Amino acid sequence: MSLRRRTMAQDPHYFEDLEIGDSFEFGPLTISREDVIAFASEFDPQPFHLSDEAAAQTHFGTLSASGWHTTALFMKMFVADMQANPERQAASLGAMGVDELRWLRPVRPGDTLRGHTEVIDKKASLTRPEMGIVRNKVTIFNQHDEPVMTMIPIAMWRTRPA
Repeated sequence: MSLRRRTMAQDPHYFEDLEIGDSFEFGPLTISREDVIAFASEFDPQPFHLSDEAAAQTHFGTLSASGWHTTALFMKMFVADMQANPERQAASLGAMGVDELRWLRPVRPGDTLRGHTEVIDKKASLTRPEMGIVRNKVTIFNQHDEPVMTMIPIAMWRTRPA
């Protein structure tokens, strides 16, 4: 069931409101050549992220974005969607980490990314009654509907006030 269809836009989505199988889509976002090179220059300056010539000498063949850049683009799209849907952001308390991060395909300049997330697990905190822990399966797709990244964020969600 989609979170967008389940509740009114003004009602926060507290931990208790989330159900296994709830999902939503976010994005899209197109990545430019300049973005790929700028990110790599600062955070992951490997040659195949900086030039076509260097990338041609590797299995990538052409310039590709850093996997860390792809992960940052996920966060940019996800937070933009949360800000556009304050009912979700109101109960979000951040994340504890990420499990099973996988970069499945190179992301190239000109690719348009979009994401899908689905609740796969939730547990009430035994020590912090004001929050619960939610695990989602996130998949990022390119414009050809090919998955380019998957991961399982471990998020903290506010419980409904007493």
